[in-house]
Amino acid sequence: MHSSTSLSQTNRWLAENGPKELESLFRAIVFQPSASVLLTDDDRRYREASVGAAKLLGLPRQEIIGRSLDDFAVSAIKPAISERWEAFLEEGEQAGTLQLLGPDGTTRDVEYSAKGNVLPVRHLLLLRDRAKAAKAAKDLSLNPLPSWVQDYALFLLDANGEIVAWYAGAERIYGFKDGETIGRHLSVLYPGEEAFGKQQKQLKRAFAEGHVGDEAWQVKKSGSRFWANVIIMALKDEHANLQGFAVGVRDFSDRHERDEKLRRTRAHMRAVPSESSVAGVVSGELDRIPEVNDAFLELVGYSREDLLAGRLVWPDLTPSEYVALDEFAHEEGLRFGASTPFEKELIRQDGTRVPVLVTTAVLKLSPFRWITFVNDLRERNRQENIDEGGGEVPNAFEEIIGSGTAMKRVMRQVEMVAPTDATVLILGETGTGKELIARAIHRISPRRNHPFISLNCAAIPTGLLESELFGYERGAFTGALGQKIGRFEMAHGGTLLLDEVGDIPLDLQPKLLRALQEKSFERLGGTRTIPIDVRLVAATNRNLTKMMEDKLFRSDLYYRLKVFPITTPPLRDHPEDIPLLARHFTRRYAAKMDRRIDSIPSETMKALERWPWPGNVRELENFIERSVILSRGTSLRAPISELRANATEIGNDSTFDHLERNHILQVLRETGGVISVAANRLGVPRTTLNALMKKLGISRSDL
Repeated sequence: MHSSTSLSQTNRWLAENGPKELESLFRAIVFQPSASVLLTDDDRRYREASVGAAKLLGLPRQEIIGRSLDDFAVSAIKPAISERWEAFLEEGEQAGTLQLLGPDGTTRDVEYSAKGNVLPVRHLLLLRDRAKAAKAAKDLSLNPLPSWVQDYALFLLDANGEIVAWYAGAERIYGFKDGETIGRHLSVLYPGEEAFGKQQKQLKRAFAEGHVGDEAWQVKKSGSRFWANVIIMALKDEHANLQGFAVGVRDFSDRHERDEKLRRTRAHMRAVPSESSVAGVVSGELDRIPEVNDAFLELVGYSREDLLAGRLVWPDLTPSEYVALDEFAHEEGLRFGASTPFEKELIRQDGTRVPVLVTTAVLKLSPFRWITFVNDLRERNRQENIDEGGGEVPNAFEEIIGSGTAMKRVMRQVEMVAPTDATVLILGETGTGKELIARAIHRISPRRNHPFISLNCAAIPTGLLESELFGYERGAFTGALGQKIGRFEMAHGGTLLLDEVGDIPLDLQPKLLRALQEKSFERLGGTRTIPIDVRLVAATNRNLTKMMEDKLFRSDLYYRLKVFPITTPPLRDHPEDIPLLARHFTRRYAAKMDRRIDSIPSETMKALERWPWPGNVRELENFIERSVILSRGTSLRAPISELRANATEIGNDSTFDHLERNHILQVLRETGGVISVAANRLGVPRTTLNALMKKLGISRSDL
């Protein structure tokens, strides 16, 4: 909690920096290439423009910013624009039509929708070509739902989750005046008695990950509910101290049913076979494309200068499901870090179309950075017409139990990235199955017949980690009586998993980065450069972004590892998989102990589903193993009183770290306070447990 002095300092920081951070969040949410979006001030001068707006107005963005709406209107309607603008500033909303003059002298009729003060002294103007809008109304193959007709609730929270700034868009959507919300917790906008605890967890995730996305029911002042798309971005000062949160909310009630239909459609989408090839990587900021690799340029037939000048390679007129999937991918990227892969077409310079599989990963929001992977599906489509005589690709997910939405999303991402050689960074809490995901990536990759080598960087003493990675020559140090092959050499041609990569010492990180960039290294004590062909997968449960800010992890290595991030969800985020996991572990351990257990009582299963599992799947597995030991009949006998007692304790505290602190205390008490034994039970290194105890204020007197 913050003292009154620190809260005062925080609020000053938010007052000075909050509007700028909100604008960054707003641009990340709204500015998509297909949307014609303009931000204007009270003098109707443009302060920001999307690529879609630049295309509609026929000028580069830089030549639009700073100019007035009047500069683009035909002379006959300029007096009417002034009158409309005054009415708009007074009413806060307006829609209508305008006749705009292009740089070549041609005129164009456009529809517009204006929303006032979505940001402090910033108004939203959305444009749409009237001819295309009329065609869309007649042609159902075009997007039937104009996403540009939307309002945006933007507001600021302090570090405790209380509302400190409330703007006109939020007032329009929720019905609350700013005086009715200032000082109230974010949970006031959510239904149910458990809203406070749930939102505290969301804020904790936003703090740890930089931003978090969600869709859920929210309530208006009138008491009516609406389906909300919510993005929360943590706001930190130059010292990485949390100052508050920026929140963007959209009413997605009308899209909810359509999105559910899309999810069902995607559930039947074909998996990506290993024969698919990476056609390219495109990255940029918002809707700008400053970085394109050579493979993508070769695929589309454009030069780098053509694409940087704003040439579009996606078809302008696409079936409605493609348009919807584009929007859905953008939302998934904001919510989960990376979108579910989906198929569409791109247009080559010669006019031909190429089927591709696309996924977008959002790297960070402030400043907004994204990266898109494109897989060429032409070879796959050809192979579907050929009787394949080779062996089948093994099932990548035979070790992964789960059929919920969260796990399906992870599996889709695995299927997307596995056929490539891209570096993968697997993020997630301890016990969420990061190594299983790494093995799945290897199992369906072209490298599946080569070695899969794993190294837990936290389990190796700091002084020995370099020799474990790169090996050493005879005589490299006292005791080096022979040559040793390192993990990189062992994994040549295959996949190397660096688990707990956040525990690599700072002084060793440059050598790792050099090996990854140059695809070669020297053994410790050696002079010969050894070339390697290794696909790297890294995993960690640590906050690398925070470590980077604290100068404990190199930023260049971080971005080299985070080419394709995959986040394994905590078990509390997919409780629908708990029954499957419980039955799986019961069968496994019953078979090991030569026992017959046919059922799990419904009361036990409900208790398992209610418990938040801070240790995730690993904790559930250990609990089921203990339950099998205690069982004497054919029904699982589980010590559910433990879960009930802990759940009651947790329900009385809503602080961010209470859940983790309570769980660690319980394990320490069960192991007699022996740190090494407790660390082994928790599945973390001893050094990590010591750091957690210090962070959470756990001492011997608490045991």
